[in-house]
This record gives sequence, C-alpha cells and structure tokens, in this order.
Amino acid sequence: MASTGDSRDKVLNRLESVLSSSTRSKSDIRFLIQMLSTTADLVEGNSSSLDIKIASSAINEMSRAFEMFAPYRDTRKVSIFGSARTTADNPIYTVTAQTAAALAEQGYMVVTGAGPGIMEAGMVGAGRANSIGVSIRLPFETGANSVIAGDEKYVSMRYFFTRKLMLVKESHAFLCLPGGFGTLDETFELLTLAQTAKSVPVPIVFLEVPGAPFWTPLMKSIEPLLIDHGLISPSDTSLYTITSSVSEAVSIITGFYRNYHSIRFVDDELIMRMNRPIPEKAFQAVKEEFSWIAEGGVIRQMEATSQEVQDNDVVSMARIGLRYTPKGFADLRGLIDAINVF
Repeated sequence: MASTGDSRDKVLNRLESVLSSSTRSKSDIRFLIQMLSTTADLVEGNSSSLDIKIASSAINEMSRAFEMFAPYRDTRKVSIFGSARTTADNPIYTVTAQTAAALAEQGYMVVTGAGPGIMEAGMVGAGRANSIGVSIRLPFETGANSVIAGDEKYVSMRYFFTRKLMLVKESHAFLCLPGGFGTLDETFELLTLAQTAKSVPVPIVFLEVPGAPFWTPLMKSIEPLLIDHGLISPSDTSLYTITSSVSEAVSIITGFYRNYHSIRFVDDELIMRMNRPIPEKAFQAVKEEFSWIAEGGVIRQMEATSQEVQDNDVVSMARIGLRYTPKGFADLRGLIDAINVF
C-alpha cells in the first residue's frame, strides 16, 4: 500500500500537470488556485478532524454532482419538491406526474430528490430519460426510486446542504407540491434566495389540487402577517404563483423563457439576455415603465460586454443593461414579463 508521502507526491504532481496544461479560462484557474490555497489554510490552521472531513466530503460530493449534471447543462430543467409520503392513489401524485409529463414534452428535464412519493411521481411523468435524481442518504430510506435507480443521471449525497445546492443550482424553474418540514424548508429557501437576489430569477409554482388546497391557506395565513409586520414587501408575493391547474403551471414555467433567456452581473450592471431584441419603439415604452428600477432611469439595449465575450457567454443574443436598484429580484419579474411579450 502506498505511503502517505507517496500519495501526497502523486497528488501534487497531478495538480502541477493539470494546471500547467489546462485550457480553462484565467478566471477558472484563479478560482482553482484559490481553492487549493484554502486547502493549505486548512492544513496550517486550527481546523478539527471533523472540520476537514466535512470540507473534503462536501467538495467530493459537489465534484461528482457537477460531473453528473455537465452533459445536460444546456437543457432546461425543473426541480420538483414534495412529500416522500404521498402515495400513488393520492390525487396530487397524479397531478404531479401529469405536470412532469407535460414539461418533458416541452423539452424540460425533471430534477427530484429521487425518493418515493412526489419525487417518484415527477419521474414517472417525465420518464427515466428525462429525469435526474439527487438523493440524500438517510437511515430510514432505502435509496433511489425504481425510475432512476442505477441510472447515470443519479447521484447520492450525504449532506443536505450539498444536495440542496444541486437541486437549486442546476434548475431553471421550480414546482412545489404539498409536503412536510423538508418540502417547506426547500420551498422557503427558494423564496429567500430569490428575495435576496442570491439566485437568478426563476418561475416558482406552488401546485395543489382542486378541492384540496394546501398552498392557498398556508400562504393566505402567512402573507398578511409578514407584510403587516414589515418583514416582507408586498411585491415579494410575485416571486411565486399558486395554481391548481396543470396547464397553467406548465404555461407559467415555459412562458417565463418565451423571450427572456438569462441574467448575469458584469461589474455593477445587470445584463438580461433575450432570444429576440425588442423593437425600438416598443422598447421606449418598456424603458419608461420600468425606469424606476434602474439607477438614473437608464435602461439600454446593447451587445455582449467584453467580459461576456471573454467567457463566451451566449454572445450572439440581444441584451438589456441597467444598474438595478431594488434589493431583491421581486421587482424584476414585471420587466421579465414585459420582455416576454416580444
């Protein structure tokens, strides 16, 4: 068996080789070196054995998940959250499967926690070929459901925080079904990330069944309480939509990307990428309507920035640029809806 010294030398030699021959961007190399420097900090610092184990395991889990998702990076994906306890004879199971099937027909892949209940229903609807699973290892669960078990598009994770990262990071929309503490935790984290602009704008749909409301009474009780205490803004309720219609749920998700494509920040400017430019006369009306969300009221159509060109980041697409003044993304939803008219 190789000694610790031999293993260390192999790792160091491998790092030197891959860094010297890598074709990655300067930005990627800078972050990779920063990560290696952080590892050195762990060696030199006062981290406990448990600290080091958690850091090592988390990076290992994320690396495996990144590789699993990589072939599907350019495919639109919807993460589905809901109870593992929901049985196949429950109407919400059927509604979930129907919605997932309709989304798959529109070219979307479905991402779930790979467990039973709602997670299984989503994969049954989408089918194995259009399903991606990210499960959590728990002592009272046996593993992935039969739809995704053994598939190359499935990964099992130890930590909830790494699992939630992958369920959120890779998806372009979220479908939230009734569930318990775990589902509510996932759902409210989505809203937190959107409210604080720590994620990108995405459609978030709360789906329930007619005659058995779940989200409607829950949010009806929470919203006024939070607004009355000044804990959220009234506009924050635009971050999600509650519906009991499969067709409306699908329309909300697919319609969000009718023209709007994605955003990123370049320096202090928010860049919104579009599939099609807005006709100049119509754009003047859009500028006037949404000038209040831009510093100085300035909103412009533009070409790709030099940073986007350097990163080869969808450079051929039309763009809108503005210095965004609100704190979260709730106020951006109206502009996205306006863009999607064209």
